[in-house]
Amino acid sequence: MLKSYYSDDCVEAGCDEAGRGCLAGPVYAASVILSEKNSASLSNLLKDSKKLTPSQRLEIADIIKLEAVSWSVAAVDNNEIDRINILNASILAMHRALDKLSVEPGHIIVDGNCFKPYMDKPYKCIVKGDDKFMSIAAASIIAKTCRDQHMIFLHKKYPQYRWDINKGYPTKHHREMVLMHGLSPYHRRSFKVKEQLKLSL
Repeated sequence: MLKSYYSDDCVEAGCDEAGRGCLAGPVYAASVILSEKNSASLSNLLKDSKKLTPSQRLEIADIIKLEAVSWSVAAVDNNEIDRINILNASILAMHRALDKLSVEPGHIIVDGNCFKPYMDKPYKCIVKGDDKFMSIAAASIIAKTCRDQHMIFLHKKYPQYRWDINKGYPTKHHREMVLMHGLSPYHRRSFKVKEQLKLSL
């Protein structure tokens, strides 16, 4: 069972991102604040988003949005990723999500091992935090479902890459389509996708 809080003496927000390892599209991040009451009601549902099916994620995401004290989601697009690099973009997306919360947190917990100070708020980086704390797990589900929906929308513009299935991740088909059709406006140039693929042939 996931823990409700890292620090239980203040309002705590959990943060996570989705899409960091993709070849195309934005990186998304979400932030979620849960109360003791809604933590109890969600305790049997929440887990790392990667351990859920797409339909389960969508269903649980709707419940989180109804039950959370506050939740928010934000993105950094591929052009910004190319300018500032994917690590900085992931952190920026989390900062933007925190900016959009309707309740100000007193403490922040973040999935992973890297973050930058947000305002004057104390924070804790937690490796595999989405498998340990409820608010981070909830944030991972929100970020993942929102990004997946965005990639399905972009798929309609560039169906050859099959982003409706791979969501921009470097699957074999996605890589083959990049070599065949070139890069779309939504591919991350800083990842040097075409150069890496040619070297691997």
